[in-house]
Amino acid sequence: MQVNIKSNAMQHLQTMAMTYKQNKYPNVPNEWLPKTIYKPSTANGLTKCIIDFLTFLGWQAERINNTGRHVDRRQTYIDVLGHSRTLGGFEWIKGTGTVGTADISATIGGKSVKIEVKIKGDRQSEAQRQYQLMIEKAGGLYVIAKDFESFYEWYYKNFQL
Repeated sequence: MQVNIKSNAMQHLQTMAMTYKQNKYPNVPNEWLPKTIYKPSTANGLTKCIIDFLTFLGWQAERINNTGRHVDRRQTYIDVLGHSRTLGGFEWIKGTGTVGTADISATIGGKSVKIEVKIKGDRQSEAQRQYQLMIEKAGGLYVIAKDFESFYEWYYKNFQL
């Protein structure tokens, strides 16, 4: 008999989210607690699912952002005729993190785990493949999460805690 991993994984996550809220707000009636909406069909949504899942289980998990930042270099002044003028523009400053770093860094059962989120046709870059090799060579675990169900299955295969 085939078990529907998809529905079990998301149902388990929803149950974990509600239990977390019930523990955090013990004096609030359950019907007043808002249901957490998960959208694992997007990269941001899948990242949230994974981080919440690991956090609810008591592990450490955080999103890694290495995109850099946008800096506004514009300056506005009033000219001699009283007109407002703006000079300059925006500048992109490169991030200082490791090139190819994974989207999520976690510690599960004392093991360093790096999780790369890839949705639909998204693929690893060469820098990400090199980063994966570096993590695995150092004894850490690296997993590519394409959907929540496969990550859920991977977790329970690798961590029978």
